[in-house]
Amino acid sequence: MAWLLVILITAASLAGGVAIAYVTGAAAVLSFIAADQTRHLAILPQRVLSQLDVFTFLAMPLFILAGELMTRGGITRALIDLAMLIVGRLKGGLGHVNVATAIFLSSMSGSAVADAAAITSALVPEMERRGYKREYSSALTVASSVLGPLIPPSIVMIFYGALMNVSVAALFAGGVLPGLLLAGGLFAYNGWAARRYDHPGGRGAEMPPLLPTMFRSMPALTVPAILLAGIIFGVVTPTEAATLAVIAALAIGFVYSWLEPGATPASAIASLGRHLNGALERAAMLTGAIFVILFAAAIFGYLVAIEGLPDVVLHLVETAGLSGLEYMLLITVVFLLVGMVMDNTMALVLLVPLLVPAAIAGGADPVHVGVVTCLNLTIGLISPPVGGSLMVVSAMSGVPYLKLARAVLPFFAIEIAVLLVLVIFPEITLYLPRQAGLVP
Repeated sequence: MAWLLVILITAASLAGGVAIAYVTGAAAVLSFIAADQTRHLAILPQRVLSQLDVFTFLAMPLFILAGELMTRGGITRALIDLAMLIVGRLKGGLGHVNVATAIFLSSMSGSAVADAAAITSALVPEMERRGYKREYSSALTVASSVLGPLIPPSIVMIFYGALMNVSVAALFAGGVLPGLLLAGGLFAYNGWAARRYDHPGGRGAEMPPLLPTMFRSMPALTVPAILLAGIIFGVVTPTEAATLAVIAALAIGFVYSWLEPGATPASAIASLGRHLNGALERAAMLTGAIFVILFAAAIFGYLVAIEGLPDVVLHLVETAGLSGLEYMLLITVVFLLVGMVMDNTMALVLLVPLLVPAAIAGGADPVHVGVVTCLNLTIGLISPPVGGSLMVVSAMSGVPYLKLARAVLPFFAIEIAVLLVLVIFPEITLYLPRQAGLVP
């Protein structure tokens, strides 16, 4: 009866629009009462704060700040022009540019929703002007945003690494090939759609000037080089790489401001100051919101540990006689369904400590499980009924939510197929970490 009351209160709070972090925190405290574990509530604040006192978490606000600075400093526009030079002359060129830009932005921001917002504002109106249907261009933008948390750096992978004590550098390396595989699927579908629906593009497409575009894009490309080479090859930790990314974003933002017609060093500094103020404010808001969710979820995680639920799950798996692959497929379905209705950060913190230990005990590599889980939950951002990326792109593009959800279905199917390939063939994920000596 007590558990039923907790469930009813939680459902009513969510339906009433109460913030999910507060709902989770209240539900977790009530769960202590329902489980007759109230004697542990006195130590709860100390326990939760110790769980959040993880050095790796420091990289998160720095990566968020770096992404905000890059978006505000004109780096996005430079990368779009570079992508246009590379793939713009192909049939359906702007669609390919959409995916290529997502690859570039993914190597800087680590956030699917942020990438979706940036590409929607910069590319969707231009694609519509050149003859693409708004529904298609918006759906492609939603689908390509999934690359954000997969290609390093990834805020979601930082969470996973801290929660499961897994090398963040190994997770970052493990996300590269899956990210490129997913991008390849999106490129292939866009190429087919370009011929099927006669999308514009080809040799006669209007292109940005070669040398100015290369000149403006080269500074921006130094950031992913710093991140990937530094982290994967062990030169810097993820937190140090995030710091370098912020410094590089500031320097590049200053250079771009100085290159504007009529700009002076003084005006470039003033422009950079405005960008920095806005970026700091936004990064503080996002970081605060995320840590509130983490704090609330850590309360529930403490109860999970007290009750020994991971051991219960492992016993159930052994009793059912599930093989390692069968259990991986099972939790893949669970994470996919949960990701459709719950914030991916919240789902990660709530479910990973509960379900992942049994997979690792069954022989799965922690890095492989981490990359697959992060991709799995991120796919939830492009699927109804919640779909964070769907909501953002729908609001910014003006495409009705349900119409956009229908338009994204082919891309959703492609990403599910890629997810299953990664589950069945872990070597795709583990190849680069092993070559870099990050996993045995």
